[in-house]
Amino acid sequence: QVQLVESGGGLVQAGGSLRLSCAASERSFSSYIMGWFRQAPGKEREFVATISQSGASTSYSDSVKGRFTISRDNVKNTVYLQMNSLKREDTAVYYCAASAGSIITTRPNAYIYWGQGAQVTVSS
Repeated sequence: QVQLVESGGGLVQAGGSLRLSCAASERSFSSYIMGWFRQAPGKEREFVATISQSGASTSYSDSVKGRFTISRDNVKNTVYLQMNSLKREDTAVYYCAASAGSIITTRPNAYIYWGQGAQVTVSS
């Protein structure tokens, strides 16, 4: 069982930046593909970004490409999401998740462990 704990959420003005962190309890963190998803009020959970076990491969949704960066530190068992040029439509609860698969994926059902979520609110 992998426990994931997000931190770094908060309130920021449009155009600002935030960095989310997700710390994993599992020493085998480096064997998992990691992803970030988000869910806005009244909407379905959507894919944001994913990163391979080594960090060599990443993928982003079109809505965040060029503004968000996913990275990981396998020594600290932590995955990050750097969010720049934030927009009001980025307001959501952000979840990190872990997949035991072999290739990066955008499908939520491929991820078996989920964090509790971190609120990000972008004001105009």
